[in-house]
Order: sequence, then structure tokens, then C-alpha cells
Amino acid sequence: MSHDIGVSNLIAIVGRPNVGKSALFNRIVKRRIAIVHDQPGVTRDRVSVEAEWEGRIYTLVDTGGIGLLRREKSEDVITKAALEQVEIAIEAACAIILVVNVQEGVVPLDREVAQKLRASGKPILVAINKVDTSLAEKNMDEFARLGFEKMFPVSAIHGEGIQNLMDAATAYLPALSPEPENPDAEALEKASDEEAPARRKKGPLRLAIVGRPNVGKSSIINALTKSDRVIVSPIAGTTRDSVDVPFEVETEGVREKYVLVDTAGIRKTRSIDDSVEFFSVQRSQEAIARCDIAILVLDAEAGVLEQDKKIADHIVENRRACILVVNKWDLFDKDIREKRKEEIVSREKKENRSAPKKMTTLGEFGEWVQEKLFFLDYAPVIFTSAKSGFQLERLLEAVRYIAAQLQQKVPTAILNRTLQDAVERRQPVSSAGHRLKFFYATQVRQAPPTFLLFVNRDELFSVQYKKYLADSLRTAFGYEGCPVVLVPKARPKTIEPMRKRKLQQPVQSRPGGRPGRFQARSKNTFRGKKQSSILGRPRGANRAKGRR
Repeated sequence: MSHDIGVSNLIAIVGRPNVGKSALFNRIVKRRIAIVHDQPGVTRDRVSVEAEWEGRIYTLVDTGGIGLLRREKSEDVITKAALEQVEIAIEAACAIILVVNVQEGVVPLDREVAQKLRASGKPILVAINKVDTSLAEKNMDEFARLGFEKMFPVSAIHGEGIQNLMDAATAYLPALSPEPENPDAEALEKASDEEAPARRKKGPLRLAIVGRPNVGKSSIINALTKSDRVIVSPIAGTTRDSVDVPFEVETEGVREKYVLVDTAGIRKTRSIDDSVEFFSVQRSQEAIARCDIAILVLDAEAGVLEQDKKIADHIVENRRACILVVNKWDLFDKDIREKRKEEIVSREKKENRSAPKKMTTLGEFGEWVQEKLFFLDYAPVIFTSAKSGFQLERLLEAVRYIAAQLQQKVPTAILNRTLQDAVERRQPVSSAGHRLKFFYATQVRQAPPTFLLFVNRDELFSVQYKKYLADSLRTAFGYEGCPVVLVPKARPKTIEPMRKRKLQQPVQSRPGGRPGRFQARSKNTFRGKKQSSILGRPRGANRAKGRR
């Protein structure tokens, strides 16, 4: 198995802190991806996104601010790691956009950044940001002292000057390879069926790594990619933006593409201190809603906490496939093995056979985790260690298995037969005095697996019975880690009786007040005779009875 995270056609945005790099990044890609705030140093990791400009596909990277002068050192772990991320982006970029602030002019940090970029030998384009007035345009000449020829006045807030800047930046990207004039159509037709799904695949699978702060989310991404792609530190809240990390895995000759989404730790709402953390949590929740599979990371040392349950509930509400990962298992692996040996000896003794068994295996611990997160009991539990790499390959196997389950299409005939067997095993119970009846079922969506059930009355479909049917489908067709969505739909009412339809027709009278040919009879008529409004019997019935 090989891993690859190489990215080509990269344009990097660099500069000192708080000059508008993230605002320019969002304006270019026309999406709110990077967090924009007046506080310096908000961006720490490399925030990248694949975008398109005038038909050219490229990768745009937002970096943290370069806030240290030459020979100046910082003891802050996060600051040093952020500078390393900037240097990596500069080295990989085809073109670099240096962002400066026209309202503040040239400051010593601008000259320091310019000298660092000049040493890289890469094409440099100066984006003079916040040029909103004619007075600001007059101050642009000051930035000629930085020594770069190409300067572009822009306004990230209002979107002015972006066209000229990006036209110049994309010109430095590698030339597109010419497409063959006469493609071999016969070769495409003879392609094997195994290659067809790969050609039809819409895009890479998005895996959102979510959880509480400081549970090891960034460490797992770095361990999977075998690089320092995102910043890792023991300080809770290091990650702020949702960082997309392209990731490719080749297994048995099959190459699969993923996007690992590193997210900020989700704390309790009352524990959020400032607006930066608020936006970080919001980005994490959006990452759950946009992902294909959510990987919920738990701390083996802390166990399952209340906040873990809230994050799991958010995954369930968004109907995302899920994998539960218990990280930092290396801290307990040695102790668990010793406890396992003691438990085996204890169970062999006759006097201890009736004593309650202790959890000493991964399977028993996994059942305990699923019991705590009972509403997410369909998700597989994997114990990992980002530090030692324990069972990371099994995590990727679980991702591949669930991705295949999400693409499963159940034949309608087999689906109805399975539901019929489930209903026969356990009849639905209703307190309304009516019995729930099933007529027909069909699958209407694959991710998540969604099934439409036609019933007589949808209000009789209880939550408990819905879970029972979902578990029955999961037992029959797999769907491990996938939410099974059942949508009941009441069968439309039958056509109204002909007699009722005649009563609703307008009355047609003949001249003189006599009933017409198509006039419906009155409700108070019985075989042509008027009925009594009290007894409901034809007049004269009692007299006829007396005669008899």
C-alpha cells in the first residue's frame, strides 16, 4: 500500500499577518472557506482548495502570516509550525501572490517577506489590498521599493482587481497537455467492467475527522499522509480552519482518492470564548454536513464524554456514514495485555466462573463504546494510535468497505421480500386502534441508503418499529457504518364511489320544476318514496305492517 499527497498547479498566497490574505482567498474561490477576522494569526495551517479560473484547474493555498523578522526566534510552538507550513507552500508553488496593505504602507515585515520570496526564485505577484478609494491608489507607488515588477491593486472585500491578478497568476501554471485528435473509441468500448466505475466516479471521497479538542485528529491525518501536513501541538484549539488534505492510496493496483478534512475541536457552546472559536466550530459542523464519511475521534484516556455524544448526535442528524476511532490506545496497550492474562487465569478457576467478566479485549471495549453511543451503534469501532500507527491500515479498510456499502443498490424484489419477512417476525403495534399495513418498498437513494415505504397510514409508523426495520435491512444487506433512512408514505385514497360523485353534480331541472333525467335522487328517498326524518322509514310502513 502506498500513499501520495502530491499537489500540482499550486498558487500560494503569502504575506505578513492581518493584511487580508484569507479575505482574498475567499474572494478568488467565491466561497467562505478560510476564517476572516481582525485578529492577527487566525490562519495557521495551509488551507487549500481546488478551483478553476478561465478553464484552468489549479490549487489555491492560503497560508499563515509571516510575523518574524530575520534572526528573530519564537518559543511558541504554533508560531514556528505555522512558519514551516508557509515555507512548504512557497517551495511547492508555481506562482506566489504577496499580499500587502495599501493603508499601512511598506513596513519592515513586508520587506522581510519580500526578501524571503525573492530567494525562492518563484514568480511573484504583489496584490496591493484594500485599494478602495482614489486616495489609496496614490499610495501604490510606495510598494515599488519591494523590488517586484508586477503589482495589482485589489480590494478583497469588494472584489475589484481580481480578474487582472488571476489572469497573470494562472499564466505561470504549466501548459495544458494537448488532447489527442483521434481518440481510440474502440479501446474505450473494450474497457473492462472493473474500470467503468472508476471513470464514472464523480470525485474523491470526503472524510471529515471530527471530535473534541486535543483528541488527536491532526495527528491521525499526519500519520495517514506520512507528513507534517497539519500543525500538531499539545495545546487544545490549535486547528482553527477546516483544512482539506488530498490523499491517495494504492491498494492491490487500485488507486483511490480521498480528501481528509481536518477540523477544529468542537467544544460545548458555553465554553466558546471568542468569535474565532465560534467560526471554527461552525466550519467543523459544516464539514460534517458536506462529508461522505465522518470519522469521530474519541480519547481512550478520557472515554466517552457528554460532548462526544453531542457530536455523534450531530452526525446522526445529518445522516452521515460514520466510523468511531478510539485514539491514543498506545497508552493502555501494555496494561490491557497484562489484565488480559490475569483475566484468563481468573476465568479458569471454578470459584470465579460466575463472577462478572472484565473487559480485556478490543471487541469487549468496542461493545462498551457502542453501548455508550447506542444511537450510533451501527458504526464500527476501531482502536488506533496515531503515534505508533496501530491499526491505521484497518481504518482505511473500514473506509473502503463503507464507501462500497454507500454505493449498494438493493433490487426491489429482494427488498420487498426482506421487509415482508421482517414484518412477519414482528408485527407493528399501534395504540391508535388501527393496524399498520405495508404495500410496497423501493430504494430511492444510495448515499445515504434511503428507502420509500408505501403504507396505509404513515402516522402509525413508530420510531421503534422504524429502527427495527432498519436493523433488519442492515442485517440482510450489510450497511455497516451507514445510516438507513426509511421514509413512510401513505397510499393515496381510492377513487370516490359513483353514488358520491353523482350527489356532488349540479341539479338539472326540467321546465315546471320536475326532476331532470340526470338529477340525483335526494338522500331522503328510499325506492322512490320519501323517508321519515325521525324514524328513517318510508311513510306508510307502519300501516302496511298493521295490515299484515
